[in-house]
Amino acid sequence: MKFGVVTFPGSNCDEDMIHVLETLMGQQVERLWHKEHDLKGSDMVILPGGFSYGDYLRSGAIARFSPIMQEVIAHAKKGGLVFGVCNGFQVLCEAGLVPGALLHNEGQKFISKNIFIRRATGNSALTNAVPDKALRIPIAHGEGRYHADAATLKALKDNDQVIFRYCDADGKITDMANPNGSKENIAGVCNKGRNVFGMMPHPERACDERLGNTDGRSLFASLLKEVLA
Repeated sequence: MKFGVVTFPGSNCDEDMIHVLETLMGQQVERLWHKEHDLKGSDMVILPGGFSYGDYLRSGAIARFSPIMQEVIAHAKKGGLVFGVCNGFQVLCEAGLVPGALLHNEGQKFISKNIFIRRATGNSALTNAVPDKALRIPIAHGEGRYHADAATLKALKDNDQVIFRYCDADGKITDMANPNGSKENIAGVCNKGRNVFGMMPHPERACDERLGNTDGRSLFASLLKEVLA
């Protein structure tokens, strides 16, 4: 399987993602610059975290118009796999590839810490091999509060599109476990076609034993299980 990792001006998690995919998971990786018009045969495109274009307008709003995004959108529309993490999730929302929007955190402060999430469904390429328990995953964002109107939230639930929710260490979905005020503790969603995924927490930062946490590795194992089956 070939992964394409996009770098926008201000991306800062692209090398983290490449390390996990290439070194830890043993997969082929293509580095994709935001001005390119070629996905170079990537089976799955990943939009990593960071501060694309400095977030001067709105997180992900400028990156959405980068030349590479024309190819990413076309890839997604053909059923190709796309995964956005943190700022990458914001880009996906701005591009309309996943529903909803990411707003300023409740409290208006940047948050960087370990939190817990729990899969909301096993019916996705990103979660099929993820254990149904609390996973300790880092977050680092100032605009991570997931928001959607009532009709969109209902559609997400009806179509089983919520993939992760914030929870406590015991896996319970509570208001206290919600780090940023996201609607219904939503930490990640997929599109209706179930080939585009976005989440705010950083699973790539929880994959290396040297960091003392490998809870994020099951997400990448899920992707490989789905594609290589």
